[in-house]
Amino acid sequence: GRAGDKPLLPVDAVIAEKAEPGAPTRVAGGDGIEPGWRILDIGPKTVELIREHLRGAGTIVWNGPAGVAEIAEFAAGTRALGEAIAGSGAYTLVGGGDTAAAVEKLGLTGFSHISTGGGATLEAMEGKELPGVAVLKEEGVG
Repeated sequence: GRAGDKPLLPVDAVIAEKAEPGAPTRVAGGDGIEPGWRILDIGPKTVELIREHLRGAGTIVWNGPAGVAEIAEFAAGTRALGEAIAGSGAYTLVGGGDTAAAVEKLGLTGFSHISTGGGATLEAMEGKELPGVAVLKEEGVG
């Protein structure tokens, strides 16, 4: 979210009883999830909410797929989110192995930078010194 804003929370979700290919799915609001069903992706209203929120952003950091993106039935939210981020016109940083794998599997392109180190990416943004980078600097590589 933007500085000072409240976190953006999903308003709907794709749900199923099992996280497996071919599982029957449906879209539910936050209060419409029956016992035994699991949230496995963000829903279409949430995708639109995120698209609106990203409009005009200068920098977007994406760290984590929106759902169980390795299963086609639960990848639509991640695909739509990735397309919105890539097409935003902002500087876009994709962080994390799961996110990078989803981007590759879904054939998403147009990001400024992709890093497989999600935790390390966030730590670097916090200003923490990363041990591997420190060693390279000591050896005069960086």
